[in-house]
Amino acid sequence: MVGKQGSSRRSRRSRAKGTGSEFLRADRFGPLARARLSGPGLRTFLNIADRWDLNETERRLILGSPVRSTCLDWVSKAREGRDLTLSVDVLLRISAVLGVHKGLKMMVGPDAEEQRTWLRAPHDAPTFGGKPPIALLANGTLDGIMRVRRHLDALGGSMFAAPVAADGEPAPYADDDILLSCRGARQSQPDDLRRSS
Repeated sequence: MVGKQGSSRRSRRSRAKGTGSEFLRADRFGPLARARLSGPGLRTFLNIADRWDLNETERRLILGSPVRSTCLDWVSKAREGRDLTLSVDVLLRISAVLGVHKGLKMMVGPDAEEQRTWLRAPHDAPTFGGKPPIALLANGTLDGIMRVRRHLDALGGSMFAAPVAADGEPAPYADDDILLSCRGARQSQPDDLRRSS
């Protein structure tokens, strides 16, 4: 009996932390989980799409190119609160768009006009190759959406992002800019370094 209780406590702890086998449950993408997420997820996507002024073609491409009548049916069901179960692919696309939206808010702020400008203006970052980010977002692939999201995540998370023209050319280092230090050793003067070599 004691062994069962200990095991049960460990299981509850692992579920609470989101670790172990509970984190990768087989039903994670099951119909019940998808049905629970589909309506709210699609409504959120539609609000973001309105905010970004996405046209119908762009919306459908971002959602994976569903047939127009199917897309309209999803929208109708989501807005009316009726039962709706989207595929894992569509939910992953919506999740990626949420990440792009979050990244845009962090980078350019909450102003919808600034977000639209960033999405529609050409960028010289290698990710975009001189094209606007909306071209990648609405290219019909999940990879396109994820590339935009990763770019924004890198900028917002202070991770490395490739330099762009706006960064300018960095000034070269001068000898005075370089400082050498050895822990636990006496600080060397430039004359000392020249004599030892």
